[in-house]
Amino acid sequence: MRKSDILCAWGLNVGTAFALLSRLPLPRLPDTAFARQSDAVWAFPLVGLVIGGISGLAGGIGLAIGLPAPVAAGLVLATQIVLTGAMHEDGLADTADGLWGGWTRERRLEIMKDSAIGSYGVLALILSVGLRWMALAALLPLGTAPVIAAAVLARSFLPLMMCGLPHARDAGLSRAVGAPSRGPVALAVGLGIGLGWLAVGPAIIGGWLCAALLVLALALLARARIGGQTGDILGAAEQIAEIAVLLALLAIVRA
Repeated sequence: MRKSDILCAWGLNVGTAFALLSRLPLPRLPDTAFARQSDAVWAFPLVGLVIGGISGLAGGIGLAIGLPAPVAAGLVLATQIVLTGAMHEDGLADTADGLWGGWTRERRLEIMKDSAIGSYGVLALILSVGLRWMALAALLPLGTAPVIAAAVLARSFLPLMMCGLPHARDAGLSRAVGAPSRGPVALAVGLGIGLGWLAVGPAIIGGWLCAALLVLALALLARARIGGQTGDILGAAEQIAEIAVLLALLAIVRA
């Protein structure tokens, strides 16, 4: 394959990753870009880099004009929600409702597919937004790097989940994307850690370890209760990993 063809393929992968994980305006991608969507998972951390950078900038501007840190942290979260369409939050809520709200595999999957939200989902969203909000309020005065590190590293876990767990459904977004091969997965993990290291230095290792433990626990639970992963499980993994990274960084700073 020629170098120009490789660069073109990489560019299409990046565009596909942004189309899958964000609501950012994009140029029209050719149909071939979506033929093998699983090849694009290596670029998921790059989506996190852009989303974290833009939302971190929003928080930094808030601090610069004199807003209190908790308000600036709220701007970070609001920006992230707008840029992603709240897809990860939606996945977290559906996962909480499904994994804890049904007694059989079929019923859990049915609940997760239902657009209605239950008490488990509401509580999961409250805890997720609350924990991130408080952590960001404490970290933002130190700079926007933790925002970027958490956004990048959290999205690097999604390819691992997609590769390590079977599909729980015969249809859906995760099934449409497909199971990635080890090469793109390894590149995603490397990019996540590398970009996180550039943002916050060696502290990213502590964040990665905490996130890895919690994502592993989610993976085992999903395997036991619904037989694998879905798009909702992936969204929940992103949220859990982001919370873990932010709290780990906060603990390191406070130590």
